Amino acid sequence: MSSDGNKKQFWKRNAAKVPGSIQHVYGAQHPPFDPLLHANLIKAGNKPPPATPGKPKKATTFQEFESITSDAWDVGDDDDDLLAMAAQNLNIEVVMETANKVFTLLYHKEEEDEEIRLEEGEVTRPGVLFASQSVDYTESRLVKSLSEAPIGSPKAGEHAALHRQRSLPHRPPVIPLVARMADQNTSGTPAMTEREASRLDKFKQLLAGPNTDLEELRKLSWSGIPRQVRPITWKLLSGYLPANAERRESVLQRKRQEYFGFIQQYYDSRNDEHHQDTYRQIHIDIPRMSPEWLVLQPEVVEIFERILFIWAIRHPASGYVQGINDLVTPFFVVYVFEYIEEEVENFDVSSLQEEALRNIEADSFWCMSKLLDGIQDNYTFAQPGIQKKVKALEELVSRIDESVHRHMHHYEVEYLQFAFRWMNNLLMRELPLRCTIRLWDTYQAEPEGFSHFHLYVCAAFLVRWRKEILEERDFQGLMILLQNLPTMHWGNEEVSVLLAEAYRLKFAFADAPNHYKR
Repeated sequence: MSSDGNKKQFWKRNAAKVPGSIQHVYGAQHPPFDPLLHANLIKAGNKPPPATPGKPKKATTFQEFESITSDAWDVGDDDDDLLAMAAQNLNIEVVMETANKVFTLLYHKEEEDEEIRLEEGEVTRPGVLFASQSVDYTESRLVKSLSEAPIGSPKAGEHAALHRQRSLPHRPPVIPLVARMADQNTSGTPAMTEREASRLDKFKQLLAGPNTDLEELRKLSWSGIPRQVRPITWKLLSGYLPANAERRESVLQRKRQEYFGFIQQYYDSRNDEHHQDTYRQIHIDIPRMSPEWLVLQPEVVEIFERILFIWAIRHPASGYVQGINDLVTPFFVVYVFEYIEEEVENFDVSSLQEEALRNIEADSFWCMSKLLDGIQDNYTFAQPGIQKKVKALEELVSRIDESVHRHMHHYEVEYLQFAFRWMNNLLMRELPLRCTIRLWDTYQAEPEGFSHFHLYVCAAFLVRWRKEILEERDFQGLMILLQNLPTMHWGNEEVSVLLAEAYRLKFAFADAPNHYKR
C-alpha cells in the first residue's frame, strides 16, 4: 500500500470478515502466472509489450491491484547505476569481526570435514562459505557477496526473457528430485561419498545416546540433514519428541492416539453449518498444491483434509487460511521416508500399510502445529504478522541493496505485492520441494528459524535476483519476474549459498528490523 491511510482503508473495507472465518489471501493460489494472459511475454527473447503513456490509478486493494497487473506503462528512463548505499551508522567491521568469532566457536570442529567445495555440490556451514567471496568496506560501500559475484556469460538469446542467467557461478542444472544425498533431495538414496557417510555416522552416534544433545544436533543439522535420519531429527528439533530416548515411544503412542481422538470428536462436524465453509475451502485448495503427483492421490487428499480441518477447529483465533495448506507437505514427504527405500517421486502412498499412513498423518499434524505455534500471528485476523514482516523486509533491503530498493520504488512496486506470498507460504511457491526441505533443515536448527531467520532468507533471496530486477523497466515486467523467479533447477548448492548469505545478513544487519523481533 502506498500509505498508512490506504492500508487502513483496505482493512476497513474488509472489516466484515470474522476472526476464524475463511480469508482469501492474495497470491496464495498456485501458479500465479497465467500462461494465456501472458503467452506473448514468455516467448524467447521477448520483452513486455511497449508501454502506453500515462499511469493508471494505483491499486489500494489486493483486488484492484490484481485487476491492473496486466497493464504496462512507461515511467521514463531510469539510471541503471543508482548510487550505492550510503555509509551506515552501524560499525559493520566490528560486527563482522564478532560474527567471525561466532563462526569459529560454533563450527571449528573437524574443519577439514566441513570445508566446502561448491563445485562438488557439498554442504557448508555458514562460516566457511565466503572464503572465496569478500566484503569491501572501503569508500563506505557494501559489496554484496551474492549480488556482485562473477557471472557466467551464456550466449545471447539462449534463455527466455523470464529465465535469464542466474547470478551464481554457472553449474549444470539439477534434475528435480534426482540427485546425490549431498543435495538433500527428496529422492531415494544413491551411493554416498566418504564425506556423506561420515556425516551420517555423526548423526547416528548423536541420536543413539540415551539423551540427545539438542544443541549439538542443531549445529550438525544447520548444514543439512541426511535423508536416513531426517524424520527423527525433525521430530526432535521441532519439540514433538523428547530428548530422552526411553520416553520417545510412549510419547509417540500418546500423541498419535490423541490426534485420532480429535478425528473422532470433530471430523464429523465438517458438514455442519458452522464448519462447512472451512471444509469446502480446504477441499478446494488441496488440488492447487504441489507437487501434483502427491496431492492428487485420493489417500493424500483425505489425509490433508483431516489434518487441516482439525487444526482449524482447534485454533479458532485464525481458523483455516490459504497458505497453511502448503505447510503440511514437507512434513508429510519427510515422514514417508521412514517407511520406504525407493524414490518418493511418483510413489503410490496407498501402497503403504494402514498403520504407517496413520503414523505419518499424526506426526505431520503435530509437527505442523508446532511450526504454526511460532507464526500464528501470520494467520490471525488481518494477518498482522505478515504485514510486520513485509515492512521489516522492505527496511532491510533498503539497507542491503539501495539500488534494488530504489528501482522497485521508482516503478511503484510495493513489497506487499510480491513478498506477502513469501511470508504466507514460507517461499514454498518460489522453490522446488527438495529446496524447501533442505531450507527447513536449517530453519529447525536456527533459533526462531521460521519466525525470524526467514526474514533474512527472504532478503537474501530478493537481492540474489538484483541483475534481473534492474533489467526490468516497468511495473508489469517486475511483477511477472518476482512472481515467477526461475528456480526450477535449483539444488543444494543454491540453497546453501542462500542460507549462508542470510546468516551473514543476520549478523551484519541485526539492528535493522528491531520492531519485528519478538
